[in-house]
Amino acid sequence: MKRSSNGHYLQGIYRLFPQLTQDILSDLPNFGATPEMISRIKDMIEYNVVGGKMNRGMSVVDTVKIVRGESDLPADINEKAMVLGWSVEWLQAFFLVSDDIMDESPTRRGQPAWYRKPEVGILAINDSFILEACIYRLFKKYFRSEPYYVDLIELMLETSYQTELGQMVDILTASENDVNLDRFSIEKHRYIVEYKTAYYSFYLPVALALLITGTKANSPVFQVAKDILIPLGIYFQVQDDYLDCYGEPSVIGKIGTDIEDNKCSWLVVQALDRVTPEQRQILNDNYGRKTPAEHAQRVKELYKKLDIEAVYRAYEDKTIAELQDKISKVDESLVPRQVFTAFLNKVANRSK
Repeated sequence: MKRSSNGHYLQGIYRLFPQLTQDILSDLPNFGATPEMISRIKDMIEYNVVGGKMNRGMSVVDTVKIVRGESDLPADINEKAMVLGWSVEWLQAFFLVSDDIMDESPTRRGQPAWYRKPEVGILAINDSFILEACIYRLFKKYFRSEPYYVDLIELMLETSYQTELGQMVDILTASENDVNLDRFSIEKHRYIVEYKTAYYSFYLPVALALLITGTKANSPVFQVAKDILIPLGIYFQVQDDYLDCYGEPSVIGKIGTDIEDNKCSWLVVQALDRVTPEQRQILNDNYGRKTPAEHAQRVKELYKKLDIEAVYRAYEDKTIAELQDKISKVDESLVPRQVFTAFLNKVANRSK
C-alpha cells in the first residue's frame, strides 16, 4: 500500500503511543506500584518501544484498510488497529531487550542497548518480561468485550513461543565461543528464519488484522496467509543475510558482521553445500573469527569463487516468481490479494 505522506501517516500512529503508555502506568497502582517503579517502567517503555521503523505495526493498519476497502477507517476501528500495531512493536521491544543481553550487543537503534545503561544492567531481564506483559494489559483494556479477544491472546502467545524457539536454535547454532560449522545446515537456517523472523514480522500483523475485521479463527484464510507470508518472511531474512555481506554500508546503514559473529547465515550454508574439502578448511579456519579482519575477507573471497552472489540472484528470481504465482491463485472471496502484494512489493529486490 502506497502512502501519500509517510510522515503524516506515522504521526497518526505515534499520537496514540502516549495514551497507551499512560494506560499501562495508570494501571500500576492497582498492583501496589510505587512512584519509583512507575517512573522506571515509563522510562523503560519509552526507551525501548519507540525508535524503530514501525513496519510491523504499520502493516496491521495497512492490512485492515485493504481488507475493509477503506483508505480512511472509522475512528473506533482505526484505534483498535493502531493498538494492535503497537502491540506488535511492544512484542518487538521484548524480543530486542532480551536478544541484546544474549548477544551482548552494545547498541540498539543508535543508542546504548537497554541493559548497557549503568542504572539497568541485568535487571533488563525482568524489564523484558514487563514489556511482554504490557501487551496483555492493553488487550484487556481495548478488546476484553470483543468476540475475538481470546483469539488475539492465543495468536500473540503462539507467535511469542515460535519466535523464542527460533532464537534458541540461533543461539545454540552460532555460539561465538565454540565455532563449529558442522552445526550449520540449510534446514537449520530455514528453521531459524521461519520461527525467529517470519511468524512475528510477516504473519502476525496480517493475522491480527484479519481477526479484528471479522475473520473467524477457524477460517481457511489463515492457512492461505501462512502459505504466502512465511516464505515471504524467509526470503526477507535471506535478503538480510545477503545484504550483510554484499550491501553498501552507506545504504544499509550498518557494517555487516555475520561472518565475524559466527551466524548461521544463508550465504555460509550455501557455501558449505558447494565447497571442496580444501575450501571447507578455509571456512573452518576463518569463519566466526572476529580478529584480525583478514579472516572475514578470506571468507568473502571464497564466496566470490563459489559465485554465491549468482546463487542468491537465482534464488531471489525463483522465490519472487513462486510468491507471485501463489498470490495470483488467492481466492479474493476470502481475502484481497493486495494484502500480499503490498508485502511483496515492499520486499522484492530491496537494497537496504
